[in-house]
Amino acid sequence: MEKKDTYKTIDVPAEGELFKDRGSKFYGYTFPIKHEDEVKQHIDVLRKQHSSAGHFCYAYQLGTDTIRYRANDDGEPSNSAGLPIYGQIQSYDVTNILIVVVRYFGGTKLGVGGLINANRTGAQLALDASKIVEKTINIDYVISFDYKNMNKVMRIIKEKNLTITNQVLELDCKVFISVRKKEAQQAFNSFDIIYGVDIKEFEE
Repeated sequence: MEKKDTYKTIDVPAEGELFKDRGSKFYGYTFPIKHEDEVKQHIDVLRKQHSSAGHFCYAYQLGTDTIRYRANDDGEPSNSAGLPIYGQIQSYDVTNILIVVVRYFGGTKLGVGGLINANRTGAQLALDASKIVEKTINIDYVISFDYKNMNKVMRIIKEKNLTITNQVLELDCKVFISVRKKEAQQAFNSFDIIYGVDIKEFEE
């Protein structure tokens, strides 16, 4: 079976329609994220925006091959908020995304079943309002060489239509490329066989 080399995500934040249940109001938000440390920043902004709201429940997922995720109930009964929100991330098959559902308490307790439904619906409305895009899973390489090999390296990049993400041309040259996963090994081999050219995976 061929390995999947695409994934679905969002590029811009979105806000879902307001969901109400017995006086409580639920606002759902989606944010594109690349690192865990972005989560707190987005939630801090929402806390300022909704200063009188009671709960900021959320779930996020990061990664394509290795998945990292977290679900947080933010004081609501256990598993009544974070996991239903995360369930929508799985249902829509998206990654590199944070979903926050902000709740204003309306005076009537909803019970665990009501909270599960409200948080799931808040997340779903936010995802429905989001523009979901498909991207390719890429592998980044750095190619190091000296000037005499510049033409050889650039010719392969042009022939294979590879994307250059950065280049540092000083005493020796470094070119950074991003290659679609299923074409990565072939691209790697093309450079690896040239004497005096070094290619290796690059991680920020």
